[in-house]
Amino acid sequence: MDFIDLDLNDDILDGLDDMHFVSCTPIQEKAIPEILEGHDLLASAQTGTGKTAAYLLPVLELLSRGEEPDNKVNALILVPTRELALQVDQLLGGFAYYTDTTWIAIYGGNDGIAYAQQHKALMQGGDIAVATPGRLLSMLRTANVDLSHVQYLILDEADRMLDIGFYDDIMEIIGHLPKHRQTLMFSATFPKDVEKLARQVLNNPREVKIAVSKPAEGITQGIFLMHETQKVPLIAELFAQKQWGKSILFLSSKDKVREVYRTLKKLNLKVAQMHSDLDQAERSQVMLDFKNNKINILVATDVVSRGIDIDDIELVINYDVPHQPEDYVHRIGRTARAGAKGEAMTLVTPQDRYRFDKIERFIERAVPRHILPTKVADMAPMVEDKPADKQRTGYNKFHSKSSSKNSAKPGNKKPFRRKKPENKGDK
Repeated sequence: MDFIDLDLNDDILDGLDDMHFVSCTPIQEKAIPEILEGHDLLASAQTGTGKTAAYLLPVLELLSRGEEPDNKVNALILVPTRELALQVDQLLGGFAYYTDTTWIAIYGGNDGIAYAQQHKALMQGGDIAVATPGRLLSMLRTANVDLSHVQYLILDEADRMLDIGFYDDIMEIIGHLPKHRQTLMFSATFPKDVEKLARQVLNNPREVKIAVSKPAEGITQGIFLMHETQKVPLIAELFAQKQWGKSILFLSSKDKVREVYRTLKKLNLKVAQMHSDLDQAERSQVMLDFKNNKINILVATDVVSRGIDIDDIELVINYDVPHQPEDYVHRIGRTARAGAKGEAMTLVTPQDRYRFDKIERFIERAVPRHILPTKVADMAPMVEDKPADKQRTGYNKFHSKSSSKNSAKPGNKKPFRRKKPENKGDK
């Protein structure tokens, strides 16, 4: 389905045309009509499937049809991280370019001047507020912020927000909203706490599920069985043997990120670090340098496992095995976006075997084993591959089609218009 087939006004369609968005992804095709009909929605889709547009576009359309007050917040989008808040903010700049919609981005990690500016903008109101729960709640507690006119509430990456510990904050924020509203919840996974939240905030929701928590088909996965002391030498060898494009190394803690970053820096690799201790200006500069290829290796915590919009990441390395299988899916989902190909490698020590077995059961496939380079293998005794878990023989390969991001059709230079050309089937 193309966007022109949806009930969107010409101003929104012209913005999509400028951004070269033509065809809907599956989550957009199924979610947008349900939202436009006024239903609450519970939606799941893996990262990189276009879910942000799946709620932004219909909310923009619904706002354009009403007569909401100009000095009030009419739609509230809650997101787990400042990176995702910035991403939504940037997408709004494209989708709403030809409309009269106004919006505010509310997030932390900046100085007192930025806080004051965000607070002033929130008090003045805007059609849409995009906010992280912690920063928004801080403003609600210290000032007379009015959210009583919010008609649309969107909880984006609900599972991630609850992982961070935002459940109580979300419920407190919802206490400031009118009871009669349309609520949309998007989550990649549905653990019990997400189901509990859904029961509390959604009213007779429609459900849309697209390839829940499975890696995209374009990702080539593999693991190295090794000892902790072999990890840095393996990384050095991998980047010495091949000129990789953009790459992300995921580690389990900020301290390990700093340590590995310093080590790789000494090897003259173009590397930067990313973790929550960096302020917003530093994080923004790192991401800009990464996008512009000034650096090609990002050593990071899970702060970048979601909510970054970079489509050409070629390699993801799980330096440490993630604690939760869902986090594995989100990490490796940074590559092979928009229908591209990518590679994901995981470094598995004997202590990690149980956790990685859980991951293989979760994704319903056994991940191929890579052979360590000779130079690295000679550094320590070989780690034997333990007998396969009995359940592994029953694994089924994951064959669902990966969803590519919106892309323009070749040669399509005409702007979107409501009226379709005649005799379309003859073209």
